[in-house]
Amino acid sequence: MLKRFFIFIGVIITVVLLFKYCEFKKSDDSTTIDGAGLIQQQILNVGKLIVTEGHFSEVITYKNQEKYLLNMLSFEKKALVVVNADVTVAYDLHKMKYDIDEKNKTITIVFIPKEEIKINPDIKFYDVEQSKLNPFTGDDYNKINKSVKANLAKKIESSTLKTNAQNRLISELSKLLITTSNLGWTLKYEGKVIESEKEFGQQIKL
Repeated sequence: MLKRFFIFIGVIITVVLLFKYCEFKKSDDSTTIDGAGLIQQQILNVGKLIVTEGHFSEVITYKNQEKYLLNMLSFEKKALVVVNADVTVAYDLHKMKYDIDEKNKTITIVFIPKEEIKINPDIKFYDVEQSKLNPFTGDDYNKINKSVKANLAKKIESSTLKTNAQNRLISELSKLLITTSNLGWTLKYEGKVIESEKEFGQQIKL
């Protein structure tokens, strides 16, 4: 009787161990990495609006002169123009285009959008001098506004604002490089394999 009891216990233990092994095997076999899915998710995470902000100020003097009677008589108008401008440099990575090759485990960045620069100037006029024969008109304000934006555009080009925006862009795209490297995939842009953040910075033409 005791012998049968031990045999019964042994059978139960064997069945339990087999069941556990099968469960472990099933779990192990089902643990696969969907590389393409993870990369697409990372692209969604990267696909956002990157905005870098800056502030610029300048003071200009606007002058205009109207002459009459063979230039013997002139009427001048002038004003001190104070400009404070908020500037944003943005990259909309929702517009980025890419191609995923699952067979060769390669992701190719096809298109990176150019930066979008927005200038919002606040223009104030001081010490305005004008005459009835040469008053300030809408044309004057349009000229001033055009001149202000042209001067600001030059300041932006010579500042670090665009460089800072580009560095943020490269840093964001490098997250995609980290994901592809960890999964054993290859990241390419313009026919060249990108293997480091430095290469990203050198290769991306902005």
